[in-house]
Amino acid sequence: MDENEGGPIGPVSALVRATFLVNAVYAASAREYGLTSQQGQLLCVLMAQPYGMSELGAVLGLAKSSLTGLVDRSERNGLVQRRPDPQDSRAVRVALTRRGVKVADGFHAETCRRVEELISEFGPAERDTLAALLGRVVAENKVPTVFLEPDRAG
Repeated sequence: MDENEGGPIGPVSALVRATFLVNAVYAASAREYGLTSQQGQLLCVLMAQPYGMSELGAVLGLAKSSLTGLVDRSERNGLVQRRPDPQDSRAVRVALTRRGVKVADGFHAETCRRVEELISEFGPAERDTLAALLGRVVAENKVPTVFLEPDRAG
C-alpha cells in the first residue's frame, strides 16, 4: 500500500519517485527502438554535438571501461562513429552516424511524447511552474545537457 495515499507527498519522495517514473518511460522508449537505456542516453547526448571520450564519460557519468563498451556496442550497431579529434591527433570524438541521427530523432520524439503524457492534465501555469522549479534544480546542480528541448532537437 502506498504510504502517501490520501496525503501529500514531500519534495524528496516526489523527486525520487518522479525519477523512477521518467526512467521507466525512457526504458520503454529505448526498447521500442531496440536500444538499451544507456544507448538512448548516448544518442540523446550526441544529438547536440560530437564529444571526446573523456567529455562523454563525464556527461554520462560513466567510467572509461563502461563508456568504451557502450561506444563499441553502439558503433557495431551503426549508430555512432569515432572520428579523429581535429585539436588532438591522439584523441577521438564520438558522433552520430546517419542511421544514428535517424534513430536518435525517433527515440527522442517518442520519449518526449511519453513524458509529455505524464503531465497532459496540467494547465499552462502548472507546466510553467513545474519547468521553473525543476529547471532551477538542474541549473543549481550544474546538470549537463543530456536531453535537448523538443523544439531544439533534430
